[in-house]
Amino acid sequence: MESAIFNEIKNLGIDALAVEARHHIHQNPDLSEHEENTRDYIARKLTELGIPYETGVADTGLVAVITGNTEGPVIAIRADMDALPIQEENPDLACRSRKEGVMHACGHDIHTAVLLGAGAYFQSIRETLPGTVKLLFQPAEESIGGAQRMIDDGCL
Repeated sequence: MESAIFNEIKNLGIDALAVEARHHIHQNPDLSEHEENTRDYIARKLTELGIPYETGVADTGLVAVITGNTEGPVIAIRADMDALPIQEENPDLACRSRKEGVMHACGHDIHTAVLLGAGAYFQSIRETLPGTVKLLFQPAEESIGGAQRMIDDGCL
């Protein structure tokens, strides 16, 4: 049985946005500390959605903020963006990596796409949203501790 929120997400096209984002990010993976292309893609999508954001957090990270219409709690939702130095071995995958020796093997492409979709949903209900939602697109999860660097840069 489908829920009202699921139907709303489908009606708004957010499910299609998330699938498109996952395919794009999977095809164009960025290694830790080099997530510029992923960051720029996310920034374009956030701009299209009318969601304000800040780049340069932990170098290639990005923080978006959706402010509701009334006072309330601040929540943060995080996704990691980096890929691994692994060759994709599935020639039949339509959205396979286009970068030799680099792929999303840990699901970070899905994490990022889902966070973008969640952001689109929260933006669509911001008039009735109590509080604030922060979207934390974190770099360097696989290498130098991007989460701590984002915290040190003030994302919380």
